[in-house]
Amino acid sequence: MYYVPYAYPYPYSYPDPYYVNVPTYNYARQPLYYWGYPNQLEYGNRYHDWPSVIETRNIELKDYGKEPFVVNIDDVTKQNNTFRTALWTGSNLQVTLMSINPGESIGLEIHSDVDQFLRIEDGQGIVQMGDTKENLSFQARVEDDFAIMVPAGKWHNVTNTGNKPLKLYSIYAPPEHPSGTVHKTKAEAMAAE
Repeated sequence: MYYVPYAYPYPYSYPDPYYVNVPTYNYARQPLYYWGYPNQLEYGNRYHDWPSVIETRNIELKDYGKEPFVVNIDDVTKQNNTFRTALWTGSNLQVTLMSINPGESIGLEIHSDVDQFLRIEDGQGIVQMGDTKENLSFQARVEDDFAIMVPAGKWHNVTNTGNKPLKLYSIYAPPEHPSGTVHKTKAEAMAAE
């Protein structure tokens, strides 16, 4: 059975605003993944296994790069307990997960030819940016659901000011770290650089 939305006249139209012939449906007989609009019917059967695709809690955190990949980024970011883990590294883009302990920071850094996007999923902190490492003229407080855009050639740092780990993910374009990068601690990351 196909559902065609708004096939009947608008229920409150002139001349009979109080009497309407509203269609009734037997929703118990609808398919499990029923779509309400005809142009979406073709997708109805394709995603019959959605629950297994959508539930990505506690997946193995590794680099899934250069292959198609779908993930609940909020779940995996909060699952990550390492300072930095590359989740996906392609030819032109890289996604890394980060967990910064209370009182710690990412560390003052600059990427000369890489634009960077960071999103905070849990925790709070301060982001600083500037043209030189001695003059970080930009400063802003960040917390859950905040996004940070760092232009190429800007010195920047993110510091955790909360009392729990700051969970975030970072997108580099083009990739900044080698494919498969895992730095369990900040000290390990500094040694690798």
